[in-house]
Amino acid sequence: MLKVHLPDGSVKEYSHRVRPLDIAAEIGPRLAKATMAAQVDGRLIGADGLLPEDGELSLRLLTKKDSESLDVMRHSCAHVMARAVMRLFPGTQLAFGPTIDNGFYYDFQLEHKLSEEDFPKIEAEMAKIVKADEPFERVELAHDNARQLFAELGQTLKVEHLEDGLKDESQVSFYRQGEFIDLCRGPHIPSPGAIGACKLLSVAGAYWKSDSSKQQLQRLYGTAWFEKKELDDYLLRVEEAKRRDHRVLGRQLELFMIEPNVGSGLVFWLPKGAVVRRELENFLYGELIRRGYHPVYTPVIGNVRLYETSGHFPYYKDAQFPPIEMEDGDRYLLRPMNCPHHITIYQSKPRSYRDLPLRLAEFGHVHRFEQSGELNGMTRVRGFTQDDAHIFCTEDQVADEFRGCIEMTQLVLQTLGLDDYRVRLGFRDPASDKYVGNPETWDKAEAALTQVCGELDLPNVRIERGEAAFYGPKADFVVTDCIGREWQLGTVQLDYNLPGKQRFGLEYIGPDNAPHQPAMIHRAPFGSFERFVGVLIEHFAGAFPLWLAPEQVRVMVVSQKVEDYGRQVQKRLAEAGLRVTGDYRAEKIGAKIRDAQLELIPYMFVLGGREAEEGKVAVRDRLQGDMGAIPVEEAIAKLQTEIREKTIRHVVKGSAGLGHKTEANAY
Repeated sequence: MLKVHLPDGSVKEYSHRVRPLDIAAEIGPRLAKATMAAQVDGRLIGADGLLPEDGELSLRLLTKKDSESLDVMRHSCAHVMARAVMRLFPGTQLAFGPTIDNGFYYDFQLEHKLSEEDFPKIEAEMAKIVKADEPFERVELAHDNARQLFAELGQTLKVEHLEDGLKDESQVSFYRQGEFIDLCRGPHIPSPGAIGACKLLSVAGAYWKSDSSKQQLQRLYGTAWFEKKELDDYLLRVEEAKRRDHRVLGRQLELFMIEPNVGSGLVFWLPKGAVVRRELENFLYGELIRRGYHPVYTPVIGNVRLYETSGHFPYYKDAQFPPIEMEDGDRYLLRPMNCPHHITIYQSKPRSYRDLPLRLAEFGHVHRFEQSGELNGMTRVRGFTQDDAHIFCTEDQVADEFRGCIEMTQLVLQTLGLDDYRVRLGFRDPASDKYVGNPETWDKAEAALTQVCGELDLPNVRIERGEAAFYGPKADFVVTDCIGREWQLGTVQLDYNLPGKQRFGLEYIGPDNAPHQPAMIHRAPFGSFERFVGVLIEHFAGAFPLWLAPEQVRVMVVSQKVEDYGRQVQKRLAEAGLRVTGDYRAEKIGAKIRDAQLELIPYMFVLGGREAEEGKVAVRDRLQGDMGAIPVEEAIAKLQTEIREKTIRHVVKGSAGLGHKTEANAY
């Protein structure tokens, strides 16, 4: 007998095998038609999957309203796309077709070079498949029979995967739809008729199993939604994201560059970008000093032995630059993390409980060898600077110190108008072997982190198993930008393992005159300057708030007759600490204003004969246009106030005056 517990508290009993679809139909035909998939004891399965013969389980029927259904539908759409490609290009070899954020892709090996010109005919063929609405059927075969099937179909990549990746599986599953059959774990929606709208997005190169020594494949990306309006809204967001692309804006606004002759993923901060970074550094440095941190500087290279002790080498060997081999046999590594260096400072002399907490901070440059296909402007690089700090404290100081780190990260995000975020608690996955330390230590650390976060007013806190650092649990701040994309930025991590005897064996002398092990907190409110500024460029679309803007004011003259007055105003602004330039070209004032607008200069001071006579400036706001003429000193004072308060502004109907402060940002 099988007992099925439903979300409403009701229990259904069955003496025969049933599927989620059968239970949905029993409840009502409308629910049966709406059911896309199901969750059994939290595990996602297809709506047509057979439930056990006996026992007890909880069942949740998933419809289009449930977010989990969207991912299942997109996986099904990937199969529809693969079927269409095989129809249009006979001889296509199938690789893999997983879902990704907002869509899916499928990797193919075929002679024809896919391009955007092929998209309309592929989409038309997909539409035929969706309209036919043939069901997705799950088929299970013994391993040898599966291999024979794909050998007969000529699908050599699938045969290789069965012989290699699935060699230990005695039985494997397929999904069939009409003439199309694919090796697949599933689940899928009952039939493709539920796919409301889909679109192909791009095509790129890929390697079989992400191995550059293996076959070159073609990766076709697409997206799918239950409603056409959802697709239209998504495509608008995609276009907006293109407009905000930090790689394009960074080049146009001369903020940063990456030169292949120097190295992929290595960022040059150009003068204007360096201004943005310096202002962020100054802001954070002031907070560090106020909060009792000690700034330090440590080497960007270290002996491999140091990272072997910490566990960074060889745990992350594949993501690091190869060691530098010296003639004397020593090996050095470009540092992948700052924490072993700060631990070395802690170890440099005996410590007492009176010395704790010890807060060491560094804008430390680190290196990771990211795969070339994963590099992305400033947001995924090989060399970056972390706003890093490590706090060494006693057990009873952990809660207060962790709370202080959380509050500091919140301050950073709020100051920059990044108020829409969630907190992800990354905990250990007990089934994984990638974590160091014993389970009891992990339980203690996770309990401490949970308690602190529970006492704070943190939004949308979620625990995600498997997201912990290898040495301890962490709280990641996942920020949603103004067009709805998520970015993982600041992080705070609690660590009892690196200070432990199996690693660095850190100690302090307690009030009992006996040695004790300190706890260690890793924290970085920005995460890294490169990634954070890349996100800011896109969030503000390159139009930074006044306090961060590389050029804050541009002085421009209506005619060269008032150039002397313009230079006097420019000098006065510079003396007041403002970043200012002057435009004294023999161009019409409209052209000068247009150029400043395109360069996203926050304020323009327009000067003509009247302004020169009255000692005033005609202020033009990038956001609100002409603001009228005011005395120079008054204009300077208002700009200084906006900078000092780090105001985030946007256009508000009916608002007037410099530095109008609002609750949102929409540059």
